[in-house]
Amino acid sequence: MAKNKLILASSSPRRQELLTQVRIPFSVRNPNVDESQITTNDPVEKVKQLALIKGKNVPIQHPEAIILAADTVVAYKQQIFEKPNNKEDAYQMLLALSGNVHEVYTGVMIRSLEQKSIFIERTQVEFLPLTDQEIEWYVSSEEPYDKAGAYGIQGLGAMFVKNINGDYFNVVGLPISRVVRELRSFSVYPD
Repeated sequence: MAKNKLILASSSPRRQELLTQVRIPFSVRNPNVDESQITTNDPVEKVKQLALIKGKNVPIQHPEAIILAADTVVAYKQQIFEKPNNKEDAYQMLLALSGNVHEVYTGVMIRSLEQKSIFIERTQVEFLPLTDQEIEWYVSSEEPYDKAGAYGIQGLGAMFVKNINGDYFNVVGLPISRVVRELRSFSVYPD
């Protein structure tokens, strides 16, 4: 089988860990994009557009290159919860998610010179009811501030999750099983 060179257009350590976990070889090129240019309030459209601009921002520099770009948002009642700006922002997000079901959407774009694949993965997450003390404790940690929705399911935030309907890894930041299957059509395989 021919192998192509995968380039991850993301600085996310979680996406890098997931690709490493399934033994997909890749290099990283950070896209330099202004995410504020995507102004839609629809979470599905937002992750799709963000994945597209990130993926298009990284040029294909050789014919074997495959670009993988992704973006993840948390949405509750169709309101998008991105990365919190500060402690109060994180607190308010977690307060809203407390005892409720929210959605996590990841938009993924994979492209080569010859083909392109775009898809959206959706996972529902139900939080336990959280006390003010639990939220205060959590927002005092480092964890909420580089994560959509102000929590990391793979870290301390795991203790807030009551139920998941869908792909756990999508909540981490990349629906890895679907990505691996899509990459096959681009001749990218685990080592």
